Amino acid sequence: MSDVTRILNAIERGDARATDELLPLVYEELRLLAAQKLSHESPGQTLQATALVHEAYLRLVGDEPQSWENRGHFFAAAAEAMRRILVDNARRKKSSRHGGQCHRVGLTGIEPAVADAGDGLLALNEALQKLTEKDKAKAELVKLRYFAGLTLDQAAQALGISRSTAYEHWAYARAWLLAEITKGDQSTAIGD
Repeated sequence: MSDVTRILNAIERGDARATDELLPLVYEELRLLAAQKLSHESPGQTLQATALVHEAYLRLVGDEPQSWENRGHFFAAAAEAMRRILVDNARRKKSSRHGGQCHRVGLTGIEPAVADAGDGLLALNEALQKLTEKDKAKAELVKLRYFAGLTLDQAAQALGISRSTAYEHWAYARAWLLAEITKGDQSTAIGD
């Protein structure tokens, strides 16, 4: 049993000290995952990897008791927490209260408009929610790969499936999500 699994079991039993022991053990790994995820965000991203890790960690070990089966389950929960934080952040930035309808213009000259990466994240989130309703296992694989930055082998291990099954799920999920997102883009273009 790894130290992380031992500490997760202690947290589940209600040991308050165990929560303090967990962060130093998982912090660097969570920070690397967060940095990798944020590297795919738009250049104007204000959320830093450290802030993303801290927010995700607070959501994971907050006031409500959590139950994690193992290290993989914990990191799957971390991936889900990071996904929700990034989606919430993208929605907040897009809201009119925060100037979501306004675009920055550089002072040195007008630059061509570039699609906001937050829009892509919101479209992916909507498609991922639909995939979850259709096939939860494939959706979980996508979350681990895309939001936690796990390799196919790591995600397969975390989900308890073979590499070949993970590969098949990944291929299907990518194609399904692309079709769903593209369908959404066409429906907005047609409606205009």
